[in-house]
Amino acid sequence: MAARLRERYQREIAPTLAKEFDITNPMAVPKLEKIVINMGLGEAIANSKIVDTAAAELGTIAGQKPVVTRAKKSIASFKLRAGMPIGSMVTLRGDRMYEFLDRLVSIALPRVRDFRGVSPKSFDGRGNYTLGIREQLIFPEIDFNKVDKTRGMNISIVTTARNDEQARALLKALGMPFRQQ
Repeated sequence: MAARLRERYQREIAPTLAKEFDITNPMAVPKLEKIVINMGLGEAIANSKIVDTAAAELGTIAGQKPVVTRAKKSIASFKLRAGMPIGSMVTLRGDRMYEFLDRLVSIALPRVRDFRGVSPKSFDGRGNYTLGIREQLIFPEIDFNKVDKTRGMNISIVTTARNDEQARALLKALGMPFRQQ
């Protein structure tokens, strides 16, 4: 069974974007490429068991086993050695990506306290969008009673759009609630 957001993209959103940006080649229409969820854990320097807990939570949110990221360089002032685990990340593609974006937009983001929309300025100039979340508790998959500490995460949405204008139109059509300027 395909993700409902992917079906909506193919049926409604892609033809609308092609008409709006005057794109004749269907392969040139902007689409989602991948979503990368990254959880940096600076406190893992003191206690490496924290990485396992955070990776388990990230796996529950993403529905896929995360990769433990390790330090590339030693930094003495942070008491960090090369090869120490300092975070976890997961890359979502295909149906899992569309399912996650659907859950993020329709369930998780509305649960953020005092939510007025996401910043429309977080584009990188090449059609990719990055969103920072302060706590993992906004996702309904996380059991509030089992969480030892709230942790933030970065969610990067990578698109095939050529510029920020096309990417903004794509994400808006997919349901991303941008804040009014």
